[in-house]
Amino acid sequence: MEELFERAPIRQAYFKLAMPVVLSMLASMVYNLADTFFVSMTQNTALVAGVSLCTPLFNLMIALGDVFGLGGSAYVSRLLGQQQHQLARHVSSWCFYGGIFSSIALAVLMLVFERPILTALGATPATYAYAAQFYRIFNIGAALVTISIVPGNLMRTEGRAKENMIGTVGGIIVNIICDPIFILVLHMGAAGAALANLIGYTLTDIILVQYVRRRCKVINVNWHEVALKKTDIWQVLVIGIPASITNLMISYQTALFNNYLARYGADRVAALGIATKVSQVVNAIMVGFAFGAQPLIGYNYGANHQDRLRQIIRFDLLVEVVWSLVMATLMIIVSPWIVALFLKNPAVIHYGSQILRILLLTTPFAGAILVYTTVFQSTAKALNALLMSVSRQGVIFTIAIVVGSLLFGYTGIIWSQAVADVLTALLGWLLYRHQVRQAAVDVAE
Repeated sequence: MEELFERAPIRQAYFKLAMPVVLSMLASMVYNLADTFFVSMTQNTALVAGVSLCTPLFNLMIALGDVFGLGGSAYVSRLLGQQQHQLARHVSSWCFYGGIFSSIALAVLMLVFERPILTALGATPATYAYAAQFYRIFNIGAALVTISIVPGNLMRTEGRAKENMIGTVGGIIVNIICDPIFILVLHMGAAGAALANLIGYTLTDIILVQYVRRRCKVINVNWHEVALKKTDIWQVLVIGIPASITNLMISYQTALFNNYLARYGADRVAALGIATKVSQVVNAIMVGFAFGAQPLIGYNYGANHQDRLRQIIRFDLLVEVVWSLVMATLMIIVSPWIVALFLKNPAVIHYGSQILRILLLTTPFAGAILVYTTVFQSTAKALNALLMSVSRQGVIFTIAIVVGSLLFGYTGIIWSQAVADVLTALLGWLLYRHQVRQAAVDVAE
């Protein structure tokens, strides 16, 4: 482990840790597109819109998993850099079981408050029945989504990114196989899409837990090592909560976007759902690179290897910006043909390609935001991480969509995320510059 994290060339270490995560994220996005494709094959716009309205459910459960998965992995990375292996074992075990119990409790609450939650997500009389079908089945097994996040993130702190990829891809393959069977052959519609999801996550959970038990030297799921001091729990939560807020903000952003577009009809809501999932192909790869580099950043920060740390961050920024520029340009060119793969409705194709192009324009800024956010998480800069988490798809996005809607109507709404991307990237750059300067002052003293 020390050879990879401390002595291997940065390019080699970076891609060895990041590429399996990138492939996992890409596989997840292929699944999301396939899921949308199979739902769209019903050619029922209300059904597509209803399932799209439930997208924030995934983000919510992933956000809960991030409290323990990203918060735990950020702390464990630093502990491994400091050679505190026994404490790292206890942290990993506490995170695993904390994720299980918390997700079960949240799912019960969501089932109890189904109607107000779906209404807040933008469900209308035309889409409510379809959204409710997906919502109920998904929440019954929602804990399966959260469980898959925790061991997958913790394993990467030991360099076990490949094993994480195998577990993720295995579940996705099963999911894609089940989708057409449940949705099209058995005509289960939205309920079939939800059930296929849960079956896939079940397999992923089984694979990841077995890898942790058999291959990891420090990370574990041993109930007898779950005890943890309050100060160590705080170290997990102080980073995990801002990390989870990022995904909560995705849910919030999607719900707010849907609510603003709902007044323009189901065609534009369906167009947004398709455009968002297509743009996530580019975003998922950027997330994969950022998350893949996170253990490397945390380890070298914990080991106080400052020169290597700065080189890793610079290389991470370069990879993110170049990737996003190349892929966004290609997808902008072919956007009408991509959207047409999902629905043949001319209005959806028009609005979907328009929204997709706008979402892709500012992906280089989104890549920089990811780098700054993961750096703040990995170096225990909780306030900076929190500011980044609540900005891009939260506070700044809200201001942008409210002002844009008032001044420019529909056009202002669909440009609001692009505006938020640019402003949040600027915020991240300013916070990072301050952190670097403060570190230089500390060294001088």
